[in-house]
Amino acid sequence: MDFGEQIREKLPDIDETVLDYVDGYVNDDDSLDEDIPAVVHELLESFARGKEGVLEELLRSLNIHLEEKYKEKPRNNAPKLTRLDRVTEMSKSGMSKTIALSEGVDLESINKSKASKVDLKKLEKQEAKIRSKFEKREKRGLQYEGSKLIDAQRKQQSYEEMFMQVNSLEAQLSSKGKSKDIHLPSIDVSFGSNRILAGASLTLAHGRRYGLIGRNGVGKSTLLRHIAMREVPIPSHITILFVEQEIQGDDTTALESVLKADVWRDHLLKQEVELNSKLAALEEGDDRATDEAREELSGRLGEVHSRLADMDAASGPARAALLLAGLGFSEADQKQPTKSFSGGWRMRLALARALFVKPHLLLLDEPSNHIDLNALAWLEDYLQTWENTILVVSHDRAFLDAVATDIVHQHSSRLDYYRGNFAQFYATKSERERNQRKEYEAQMLYRQSLQAFIDRWRYNANRAPQAQARIKVLEKLPELEPPEADDTESFKFPDVDKISPPLLQLSGVNFGYTPEKQILKDVYIDIGLESRIAVVGANGAGKSTLIKLLTGELEPQSGHMSRNGRLRIAYFAQHHVDQLIPSMSPVAFLATKFPGQSELEYRSHLGAFGITGLTGLQLIGTLSGGQKSRVAFAALSLQRPHILLLDEPSNHLDIQGIDALMAALKNFGGGVIVISHDERFLTTVSKELWVCADGSVFKYKGDVQAYKSLIVNELKKSKP
Repeated sequence: MDFGEQIREKLPDIDETVLDYVDGYVNDDDSLDEDIPAVVHELLESFARGKEGVLEELLRSLNIHLEEKYKEKPRNNAPKLTRLDRVTEMSKSGMSKTIALSEGVDLESINKSKASKVDLKKLEKQEAKIRSKFEKREKRGLQYEGSKLIDAQRKQQSYEEMFMQVNSLEAQLSSKGKSKDIHLPSIDVSFGSNRILAGASLTLAHGRRYGLIGRNGVGKSTLLRHIAMREVPIPSHITILFVEQEIQGDDTTALESVLKADVWRDHLLKQEVELNSKLAALEEGDDRATDEAREELSGRLGEVHSRLADMDAASGPARAALLLAGLGFSEADQKQPTKSFSGGWRMRLALARALFVKPHLLLLDEPSNHIDLNALAWLEDYLQTWENTILVVSHDRAFLDAVATDIVHQHSSRLDYYRGNFAQFYATKSERERNQRKEYEAQMLYRQSLQAFIDRWRYNANRAPQAQARIKVLEKLPELEPPEADDTESFKFPDVDKISPPLLQLSGVNFGYTPEKQILKDVYIDIGLESRIAVVGANGAGKSTLIKLLTGELEPQSGHMSRNGRLRIAYFAQHHVDQLIPSMSPVAFLATKFPGQSELEYRSHLGAFGITGLTGLQLIGTLSGGQKSRVAFAALSLQRPHILLLDEPSNHLDIQGIDALMAALKNFGGGVIVISHDERFLTTVSKELWVCADGSVFKYKGDVQAYKSLIVNELKKSKP
């Protein structure tokens, strides 16, 4: 078993990119073996927390691997000086005048010398070795470039340290009057040995809101991290904030956490308190030294007050409370310690903190994944009035239509820019692709007609001049690249066995986790094979509880639930990853859960959900979020369900995956109940909209857009 496989076996949760980097580094001939154990230890340390014994075992295995590697090969050491066989006097060597102009090829000596006696096969072999050596060096350089990002992520820097490092106060204060536009004509971005962008242009005009889109795995999040850490040369006076990870919970209240997010505001307020305290201590003194000290402190206090006024520090608490309220935090929640909130609510806190800071460049990575439809409606409305620049990664078309003023399409190691929201991008891109396809097809027809004439008349004495003329025309035609194939996917759920109604009914159902606090009261709902129901409502309103009642995971405290004995229900949980086994491949996982089929049949079934080729044999722990969702859907469909209960099914899918899922659900012959924040997904899939609010579940007469407008208006009325 090679070292990479040993790591994967011992540390199944390791990031695949880091694993590839370690494996490549260990097996690189150019790596200095004395550095390898220290580098590998640093890279694996964060994945082996609490598993020190495992890490020590891996390092022992690495040392054995290195000893075997260098048994027949000397270790890399500095080259020794070698005595030449004979002395060459350079002044009399008759060096060619053209050698300096021809990259080592002596043009004069080629013309003067006799036929070469060089063994071409040996020369080609040697050149191949040299080429391979340089490629390895280049690869090592790319890995080092990417490793800076890995190292920075592994360092447990506090938010304050990172903020002050990326956004210095001096640069922030010097930004007045300077352009906040970003234009970098050629940037390269790599992660490990993977080239994300090559010679791409990064152009962000101040005040515009850019939606960054592209297929899963193309490197959108990596690009955001490089920008956030100034791995690409963003002007230093432009402040940057990236919302990626949830905040660490502690005893700080939610409101205080948001206020402290603006590190320089918090720093200046502490300075103000300190300076006032020192001035108070000097009030009694009246000598010259005391007067000078008082004058100096007063001057510094004036500067602090000026800076606080510039950043509108006084309005901080009111602005923070408004942001938290919009994201679903009640007044009571705002006074709760951050450690009392779940991961999803801490992500909302991270978002509120970023919005409070108001950086010149705000970077958001799938913000809609962590909030419900109510909070999303508020966020869309809030971001439309954002004065600075936004670069947001999102697969939510409705969100991009509401927020984005421009779309950046990341593909083929480049960035393409489109004015307008996603709908306008899609129309423009489709029209551009149609024109490119027409132009390509027209040129191919023209080329074929020219070639046909040349082939027919080339050797005809009368027509030869015309054939030669067409050859020249053909040679001068520009080479057109064939249009890129459309990125499309398709999912397929199995046919549904017909069963007689009623399938699933709740009549007058009540439920609460404690008798004092009822979550759902007097619920009536009837679900059949034709049902297409969307369930919306604020977090904590009872949506997930309703789903668990329908699956039978929870029993009603009162009321009646009727369920057909032959009914099969499949449930896609919001945290579906918890139901997968990271140490298994998708094929092995399906074989364990649903035995009785061949490997080929399992792989074919996975292929119906976009898990194709060798991906079906990779460990689930190494797959992306979108690929894990596809595996979960493949497992779901093997249950041959009559009813699908889906809780945020679109969260980790890219746009093509979401389109494929919507099409599959429209063709599905059973019932569908879905909880989602994605307006377009809900509008496409559902026929009815049900709202969880105030302890009840009721049918809403309007559409999703009307419901979102209602939420925003209610929030504006209750604005503190």
